[in-house]
Amino acid sequence: MNSTQTLYQMQQLRLMGMHHAYRSQLELPFNHQLEGHELLEHLIQSEVTHRGNEKTATLLRGAKLRLSASITQVELSPARNFTKQQLALLGEGKYLEQAQNVLITGATGCGKSFMACALGHQACIQGYKTTYLGMNRLIEKITLAKLDGSYLKVLNQLEKQNLIILDDFGLQALTQDIKLTLLQLLEDRYDKKSIVITSQLPVAKWHEYINDPTLADAILDRLTANSIRIELKGESRRGKIQPPKESNN
Repeated sequence: MNSTQTLYQMQQLRLMGMHHAYRSQLELPFNHQLEGHELLEHLIQSEVTHRGNEKTATLLRGAKLRLSASITQVELSPARNFTKQQLALLGEGKYLEQAQNVLITGATGCGKSFMACALGHQACIQGYKTTYLGMNRLIEKITLAKLDGSYLKVLNQLEKQNLIILDDFGLQALTQDIKLTLLQLLEDRYDKKSIVITSQLPVAKWHEYINDPTLADAILDRLTANSIRIELKGESRRGKIQPPKESNN
């Protein structure tokens, strides 16, 4: 079998990582090409890397993160009340393994949504199914689902996500249906999967915000029992985060 046939069969088998790596090898001078076990190892590693990148890209598309953010872009300083050590722990993904929730609070513009999206991006890189929802979007989604009969389907879809990000919690009044949905969502995920929530309201104000003592007790018990709390401080970051530069490679 010649190299052209080999490349064709790699395409047919959808071994695109191997295909690109083998084609690159063939473009090198003959005395620089890998052989035998070294070539095989290189092709397999290229396929593994390619499939990993494809999976990450698929997860990122499904997550629909509002902001293009990476944990390497999160600003760290004692003044922000968030340190390099804290970010490193979150970046490792242990909170996902341990089904911990992450509650990010702070004034408007301080970078809560950016940090939440950065965690979502990192979760996708680590292979976790992630969904981003602003609270307005969640309310709209649940309201429509109640009307068209797809409510249970929506709950099941959300339950399958390893990580759910709820952004801007506390900005609008919650209907009884939304409160009950939040409780169900938290009940389904308690001690199994994680939620990241951002809010301008400090956690101490959430009970009052929910405005139903019985439901508030139940919701907050499940939400805060196994949680990491981050209270961001400092001036507004809007316009100060620069997007990553595109590589020329």
